[in-house]
Amino acid sequence: MAYRTLSDINKNVASDVESFIESAEEGFDGSVSSLVERFVSDCDCDIVLLAGPSSSGKTTTAGKIVEKINRSGRNAYTLSLDDYYHNAADIPMTDKGVRDFENVSALDIDLIHKTFSDLIENRKAMVPEFDFVSGTRKSEMRSIELKKDDVIIVEGLHALNPIITKGLDESHIYKVYISVSSRVTDDDGKVIFSKRNLRLVRRMIRDYHYRNTSVEKTFSQWPEVLKGEDKYIFPYEKNARFRIDSFHPYESSIFRDEAVELLDTVDNASCFYPLAQQLKEDFSRLRPIDISKMPDNSLLREFI
Repeated sequence: MAYRTLSDINKNVASDVESFIESAEEGFDGSVSSLVERFVSDCDCDIVLLAGPSSSGKTTTAGKIVEKINRSGRNAYTLSLDDYYHNAADIPMTDKGVRDFENVSALDIDLIHKTFSDLIENRKAMVPEFDFVSGTRKSEMRSIELKKDDVIIVEGLHALNPIITKGLDESHIYKVYISVSSRVTDDDGKVIFSKRNLRLVRRMIRDYHYRNTSVEKTFSQWPEVLKGEDKYIFPYEKNARFRIDSFHPYESSIFRDEAVELLDTVDNASCFYPLAQQLKEDFSRLRPIDISKMPDNSLLREFI
């Protein structure tokens, strides 16, 4: 587990912010390059499974893996396990009265098995598409076909859960885990932004921009998200052959102003007001970075 101190971050922001950002981006890009180099040289696999908890950057990372595999001379494509959700009306409720999308049983496991089996045995498959607006699977499926040496990158919360690959020949499958694996501390080692709070900030901003979700609703969903991670994701992290830390050392500074503005929307009568105030206090200790300095191809663009 890596650590970054507030003073180190602030020093880099003040002295040479462009180099600070460039170094962070190169570090993450290097991790993805190392994965692809190992995959291409050591594995004759058809399927890469990319798993990780909420707001780890799975979607962007899957795209970056595809780009690098394509440059290696093989063709690669992406597939999301989110498209395999059952219709929302058929997904069981949590004890909070909301649909339990964090549960692996919310996915159509039989259809996932059929897709993987068809790809491995026949090199082609029909795959679904889920409409998150209506909460239903679209009636028409799309066709994908893998030619010789082609690769499919499958990303999703539960991609490393053994139930996903049960009964399949795993010699065709390469497993990767991604998450925020670093923390931000003060100079005395006290954790200021935990791994989970770094992801919460990412999710808060993303949900506001892309899912029309208030900060309070994101906060209210978070305990169930964490419960699902503990039960369905973290136990299978050990199954990965490669791990990626998606933490970018400059992310808290570049998210700072946007995050504080959103946190200010939490009503002082809300049960989430103390959390919002604590996060605001933590952000106040960081020098901000203007959002315009974020590279267009940064993983952090997934959230803002």
